[in-house]
Amino acid sequence: MRTKKTCIHSANIILPEKIIRGYILIDGNRISEVEESGLARVYAHPDVRMIDAEGCYVMPGLIDMHCDAIEKEMQPRPNTMFPINMAFYELEKKLVVSGITTMYHSLCLSDEWGVRDKDMVLGIISSINRLKKTRTMLNHKIHIRYELTFLEGISILESMIREKNIDFISFMDHTPGQGQFRDAETLKSFTMQMYGREEKEVEASLDKTIEYQTMINWSRLVGLAKLARTKGIRLASHDDDTKEKIEMLLACEGVVSEFPINLDTALYARSKGVQVCVGAPNIIRGKSHSNNMRAIDAITSHAADIVCSDYLPSAMLPAIFHLTGKGVKLTESVKMATLNPAMALGIEQEVGTVEVGKYADLIIVELYQDYPIVRQTLVGGTTVYQSNFQVFNSERVENIC
Repeated sequence: MRTKKTCIHSANIILPEKIIRGYILIDGNRISEVEESGLARVYAHPDVRMIDAEGCYVMPGLIDMHCDAIEKEMQPRPNTMFPINMAFYELEKKLVVSGITTMYHSLCLSDEWGVRDKDMVLGIISSINRLKKTRTMLNHKIHIRYELTFLEGISILESMIREKNIDFISFMDHTPGQGQFRDAETLKSFTMQMYGREEKEVEASLDKTIEYQTMINWSRLVGLAKLARTKGIRLASHDDDTKEKIEMLLACEGVVSEFPINLDTALYARSKGVQVCVGAPNIIRGKSHSNNMRAIDAITSHAADIVCSDYLPSAMLPAIFHLTGKGVKLTESVKMATLNPAMALGIEQEVGTVEVGKYADLIIVELYQDYPIVRQTLVGGTTVYQSNFQVFNSERVENIC
């Protein structure tokens, strides 16, 4: 059977260094042509499915290297759990509406509670790896966030690396008094609210964390990080607040510093060739929810080059366009959520740009009153989401009500 081709035409195509008006031809699941011209060559193909992108941008699908939305989908409230199958399929719909075509689900390997309980996390990873091989709307990857003070977890991490059932690793340390939670009371309050636990139980857990921090086996971690690299699994560090932590990341051959706490650390990371990832919610809100570094300060200081959704997938695309109002070129802001994370993760040969030979993971975006709305999402050339709604005027809305 002959593979049907698809042509997205009359489009403002966002390339890495410029925006052109032209068309994209998709043959099977990959891009076969990107042309800044008319449609004469395309119309020569009788089996081409035409998609009119007049007035819209066409850009690569977003690559989200860090998002814990699957946790929120499974456990929207403390002590309230929903099945992983439901969470997986319902989250998929939200992701493609937000323009995300590759998602690195961030799951915590720790000794906490609920969706961050060790056994629960292992079950979620197994389920995602199973479900993504059957019916999926987008590309699913596993980002394991290893809590360094979870000492027994290091053997589990080693097994994950050797079996290659994860795709990305980050080392994190939530010991109170440093990193994201310099204030121990803030961490205690956050943990109690998130997991619905009693104060004494949380205090005992934090005390154990402080004790175990002195017992971290760094030589073994460096060895595991290097083993991961040989299997194509990249490493990041999380909530860095000192130059020493960046040096440790480099010793582990790590490539990304996620959410550095202050601008000095972010600048130091970039000076050492480490890519820096900031959160889209921080960009939109103009501040960190933990009162740490403002993402926009890092971006305008050339100390950040990757944007992830962190905990809110719907913030990612608006953050990209929000940056254009802060003096960032649209081509550059788009790269922060497409090409740059692809390069950090080692998948840039397949996705991340609108380029001949790459998978046709694309989104068609309309700007309505300067706000980006995804009109169509394609993954591997297949339309997985499409919306043709028209904005009702106020009279029509009143009549409906």
